[in-house]
This record gives sequence, structure tokens and C-alpha cells, in this order.
Amino acid sequence: PIWPPLALRDLLRFRFAGSAGGGDGRQPVPLEEVEPIESIVKRFSTQAMSLGALSPETQHTLAIAMNRIGGRSNTGEGGEDPIVYAELIHGESAENKVKQVASARFGVTPEYLARAEQLEIKMAQGSKPGEGGQLPSHKVTPMIARVRRAVEGISLISPPPHHDIYSIEDLAQLIYDLREANPRAQIGVKLVSQAGVGTVACGVAKANADYVLISGHDGGTGASPLSSIKNTASPWEMGLAEAHQALVANGLRDRVRLRADGGLKTGRDVVMAALLGADEFGFGTAALVALACVMARQCHLNTCPVGVATQREDLRRKFPNEPGRLVNYLRFVAQQVRELLARLGFRSLGEVVGRADLLEAVEYHVPGRNGCLDLSGLLHRPPAAGRLSEPSDETARAATETSGPRHRNLDPLATRMVEDIRAPLERGVSIAREYEIRNTHRTIGARAAGEIALYRGSRGLEGATAEFRFTGSAGQSFGAFLTDGLRLVLEGEANDYVGKGMGGGELIIRPPRGSTFATHENTIMGNAVLYGATAGRLFAAGRAGERFCVRNSGAIAVVEGVGDHGCEYMTGGVAVILGETGRNFGAGMTNGVAYIYDPAGRFEHRYNPELVRIERLGDAEDADFLLRLISEHAEKTGSLRARELLHHWPLHSLYFWKVEPRSLPKPRADRQTAHASVEAARV
Repeated sequence: PIWPPLALRDLLRFRFAGSAGGGDGRQPVPLEEVEPIESIVKRFSTQAMSLGALSPETQHTLAIAMNRIGGRSNTGEGGEDPIVYAELIHGESAENKVKQVASARFGVTPEYLARAEQLEIKMAQGSKPGEGGQLPSHKVTPMIARVRRAVEGISLISPPPHHDIYSIEDLAQLIYDLREANPRAQIGVKLVSQAGVGTVACGVAKANADYVLISGHDGGTGASPLSSIKNTASPWEMGLAEAHQALVANGLRDRVRLRADGGLKTGRDVVMAALLGADEFGFGTAALVALACVMARQCHLNTCPVGVATQREDLRRKFPNEPGRLVNYLRFVAQQVRELLARLGFRSLGEVVGRADLLEAVEYHVPGRNGCLDLSGLLHRPPAAGRLSEPSDETARAATETSGPRHRNLDPLATRMVEDIRAPLERGVSIAREYEIRNTHRTIGARAAGEIALYRGSRGLEGATAEFRFTGSAGQSFGAFLTDGLRLVLEGEANDYVGKGMGGGELIIRPPRGSTFATHENTIMGNAVLYGATAGRLFAAGRAGERFCVRNSGAIAVVEGVGDHGCEYMTGGVAVILGETGRNFGAGMTNGVAYIYDPAGRFEHRYNPELVRIERLGDAEDADFLLRLISEHAEKTGSLRARELLHHWPLHSLYFWKVEPRSLPKPRADRQTAHASVEAARV
């Protein structure tokens, strides 16, 4: 090259049709025969940049521009202000078609899921692989706090991805959960470009995802600490090529689409990505520059001079709010794609997906080294599974034309529940139904909740109640993404992820009738209960597993013991533990309150003192609030443990610890909301 290469793709060049390097008889085609710009831009998306990292005006403008051209914008992990569901901005929709579900679950409500065209699970990000997101406290305004169910002025830290996904089976379960909540949406998984990503991509395909995003190291919106961005992932060229090759070699390429992002800027970048295996293409930094960004690199300071990456109202007023800038930029990119396709001898972008044979390496000697870089690994074309000859281009490109979500057999129990909620949903009458349940019935309640959210949004059943009573052992994600008006009562036990992402309603879990064991000594639910819950109530007469109430931001729960890491990263809600806890309780907790019954005096050595403090019940208001919750727990679950505490309440109340963040002022609005919720439930 005549200029120093800055990226791996700068060391590659096209083998244009009719050139000396072509050698396969291809001839250029007339430009007018190449697919139009309007078709190409539908493969474009703006990548995940969260509300909070970006100003509301910037995210709205990105969405308007992509909706205008038929592409897709992405919420990022900061959620989405529900106002865009009801109002048009300058006559156009600012709703994002791609809604991200990250480990933090910020803003992930039943309504948020039900409105998505695509749901993207964030397993990693290029700017800081292996870590969660981070939003500085000075960017958490009242509006951002409202959307994220947090507290104004308090830093928000996302749990690392392993907090709820330990294996490919856990990822498959989350994909299943999201399909139950919104069977119309396509499900994608965001992976980071790094060695071995091909193996992970194969696992994602087997987990029934619709697309896989390979995110490169370049980009980011300035929310990462320096210690993170100095240890970033690898270029998207490497991860994309590895993922495509692994999927082809394992016969899985036709099951998923591949999307690439991380520094794409030109039509040349887009065609290069297509030849290495990408079906779709994401723009992040370039999209912001097209709108207004001047690369001041002050995102983390909240001082962006053009209002792109700030929450300061005086600076936000400087943002131009012109979607046409991004529209024009992406149309120019698409036009360059058309010109390159014509020179390559092809009429559509889909025809060249995976055609790495149309690329060749440029000889370039690295200064200070004797040899050249070996790029043969990027350009390798493995035979498709079961073939010893050249790979099938049709197989490699088959997923390109797939637009709908993957279909599977429906759970008959979930289907019956959807039919049963028609009466309360359409006529406003309450119902009660009884079912037997087995551990093969997974994510029970989510499909009914999604149906309600689709028609009613966050309003739920509005006065009516649909009560479903179950006996047996529930499978994973019992009561996930529940919404107001639904009540699930289980006599038996439940697996992991009870109440995952719960957005309202009520869960009651109690042992089978006639049980004689001590409930506070026996586990009745698995791990990660109420992970990412935003509202609702849980009463369980028994112990829960590890990571109880991680990222809870509004649910009220009463249980009789938990494992390690309880109430991690909690930003709202109330947790009452009528028994022992494991170690590291309250790590990263920035809001909400927990009450721990500790007659043995062990809890002082089991909580994490970094962000939380503990104290005994100091005022009558706390004691009265706790008494009412325990009374309700005893009434709904029949818990002997709760009745014992109530019978000698003046004595047992002395053994409770109150856990809350160190940095929160009093009075606690969070606690007042919980009090009101308890009173409303009793009425």
C-alpha cells in the first residue's frame, strides 16, 4: 500500500473482475444492474450505544435515521425511554428496533421485550471484553435513573456476563426465555473478536440464535476506564473470519446470520467484511461523527462540546438533531458498495458473502522485522461439513436471506396459559386456573406476560387478576418477565432463574401440602432468583441458591435463606431473608434495602462492606414495615418459620440486620415506595 496500514483490512486487496489477479473469467457488470442503495442499507445498523453514554437527543436521532432508511438502531444496555413508544418526534418514530439485553438488565421490562424486532444478548463488548458496562455518576440524571430504575447521581456498574451465563446451556436458556417473552423477535448474541470465538459462535448457533455479532476492538463511547480500554479485544477481521470458517466447517452457517462492527467506515470496509463472512454491518463511531461528533474524547467527563455524549442540558442544546446527516452518509457508503460489487462482477451483496477467494494479501514488510505478516488464516475457505471439495457458496450464504425468528415446538402449558388470559385481557374479568407442572416446562408465565405487554404495555391487566396454581417441580425461569395482573402459585419447587426480569405480578412458592421439614433449612428455588427484576413480589417458603436478587431494581422478596453473593449490584427493591446468607452479601449494591434475620450472629462476617452498611432495626417504621411483610409471607405461604417469628416478634426483631448502601441520603424514597406496595397488596 502507498500509505502505512492502520488495520488488517489495509493489508488486503480485491481481485477485481477482468484483472490479472482475477483468473476465473469474471467480468465487471454495469452499475445499473447492481442492487439499489435502498436494498443495501437494510443490512446496516447502528451499534449498541446506551442511553446514558449518549444523550437522549443523539439516541433518538440515530433511531429516526435508521428507521427512515429501513435499517436498525440499537438501544445499547441502557434501556429505552418508554416515551418513544407513544410519541413521534418530528413526525417520525425514535424507537429502536434492536433492544439489547445485557447482564445489567437496565430498563429490561416486559414492555421493552414485547416491542422489539430484534433482541440482542450482550455477552461481551469490544472495548472491554469480559467486563460489564459502567456509567459514571455525573451522567445519571433523573431521566436516566428513571429508565434504569436507579438513583440519580449514583454510579451504575453492570455485572460481568458470567453472573447469569456460566455456560452455553445458560445462554440457550436465555434465548429460550426471550423467545417466550416475544416469539416474534429475532434473537442475536453479541460476541467479542478474540481467539476461539469461532467455537463460541458454533455454540450460539446450536443454542438457536438467529444472528451472531462479532464486535471488534475499535470504537466505544468513552464509558470505559483506562484500565479496560488498554486491554481490548482483537480486530473484527480476525474474529469474523474465524467465526464464519468455524460455522461453515461444522455445517452451521445456514442457521445464523453474521454481523460485524468495530470501526467500519467506508463501502470498502463493508465489502471486505462481506467477503470475510458478514451478512450485516454495524456502524458506531462513524455514525456519531456523521451526526455531530468531533472526537473530543471527553465522553466520560460529561463535557461533550456538541451534545453527543453528555447529559448536561446546556450542552445537549448544541446537538443539531439532523437525522439526514446519517442517512446521507450511509447512502454514500452503500453507493461505494455498489461500485465495488460492479467491479468485482456481482449484482448483489449477498452473492459475495464468504467469498474470501476474492481477496488477496498485499506484500508489506513490517518495519524492524524480517518477514511479512501471514494472512492466509483470514483467507482460508474450509469445506462445508461433509464435503471434501470447495465449500458451497449457497450454504455459506443461506442465512443471509433469513429474516424471521427460528421456529420451534411450543410448550402446550404456555400456550394454554395464553389462551386463558384472553378473558382478563379482553373483558377485564379475573380468572383462576390449576395445572400440574414438570421441570420440562420452562419459562412458564413469560409468554402470557409478553402477550399482555404487547397489548397493554406496562399497565398489565389493570384491575383484573389471572391466578395460575401449579403443583410439581417447575423448570428453569419460572415466572420470568412476569407483569402486573399475573399471580403464579407453586406448590413444590423451582429450578434456577425464578422471576428472572420480573416486571410486576406476584410469585408464591411453598412446599407441598403435608411437608414436615423445616423450610428455612431446605432449598426450594435454584440460583439467580429475581435476576434483573424491575418490579413484582416474591414469597418463597424455603431457601434460594446463589446470586439472589442480583441487579434487582424494584422487586420485593421474602425468602428463608440464600447462598453466596446475595443482592449483588442491586439498585432498588426490598429483600427480606428469614435465615442464613452466604458470603459477599450486598457487593456493588447502590440502592434498595435488605433485612437479614441473624440469630446466630454470623452475618457481620458475610456481607461486603465496600458499598453497604449494616445496622439493627433503629426505628419503629422499619420494624412495622418488616412485620407486615413477614405477616403477608406467613399468610401466603403458610411458613412455620414466619409464624414462629411473628409469635415472639419483640424478641426476634432484635436479631434483624438492615442492609443499605452507604451513599444514599435519607429519607428513602425506595422504602416509601415499598411501603405503599405492601399496603396496596393488603387492601
